[in-house]
Amino acid sequence: CFQLYGYCYQDSNDIPDTLTTITELGSPLEMIQLLQTSWEDRFRICLSLVRLLHYLAHSPLGSVTLLDFRPRQFVIVDGELKVTDLDDASIEESSCTSNSDCFMEFPARNFTLPCSVEGRCQSMNEKRNLYNAYRFFFTYLLPHSAPSSLRPLLDKIVNATGNHNKHSNAKYLLFYPSPSVNPEFTQKCVKSANTQYRRVPEAFIPDENYRCWPSYHHKGCLLSVFDVNEAIEICDSYSQCKAFVLTNQTTWTGRQLVFFKMASNHIVPDPDKITYVKVTD
Repeated sequence: CFQLYGYCYQDSNDIPDTLTTITELGSPLEMIQLLQTSWEDRFRICLSLVRLLHYLAHSPLGSVTLLDFRPRQFVIVDGELKVTDLDDASIEESSCTSNSDCFMEFPARNFTLPCSVEGRCQSMNEKRNLYNAYRFFFTYLLPHSAPSSLRPLLDKIVNATGNHNKHSNAKYLLFYPSPSVNPEFTQKCVKSANTQYRRVPEAFIPDENYRCWPSYHHKGCLLSVFDVNEAIEICDSYSQCKAFVLTNQTTWTGRQLVFFKMASNHIVPDPDKITYVKVTD
């Protein structure tokens, strides 16, 4: 949840018992912009959402549901998703006398949960949060442009969450190894390329940019790779790519950021970078 830095009570003639809070600053959540970011960043957002779901399901107050679970209730803080509005949060599990009383209705599908011997709908708060997370976030952010090696697993996670089957709980994704330690993501089978590249250490190409998608730089083609072989494969896949530059920067998953260039006419010294130039006949 949002980091609370402070609060104070203030009585006024117009509004008694006014509570003012001071919280950390976050960026509004824009789904269209998120879909234009890299899959790694979107995975990070989904992972932070799952951690939030897990906390809400096991909070000190009990299972908490967000009755107004929409993207507008969230912000992005340092790449993590955080909820800002808790006015519509509830810890009340619905009472019931039979399973038919535990009916959950959504625009696309409905669910009926079991009624416990205590007369409460089992896990209704958690299931409501989870399905809303599926329909507003997971179904858009996880499969879109995901690494091919992870797509079968991601499809399984998304489908299980949307179907509310026995695997559809927050821990299903929460405890799945992150891409930084998952060999299916960080390592990939790279076909041997016939193209040769000349290695130029401590060098950088400041210009000669072209745009690609998805890119970490809006004016150039800056992508993450596992190693040089993957960078070569990417450069070979772009007809305009004639060189690439390895930087000393990494993404949150540990993948290295690489600039891809359409020429190598102007190379300047840079101790923190390594340039690879495509050798032509």
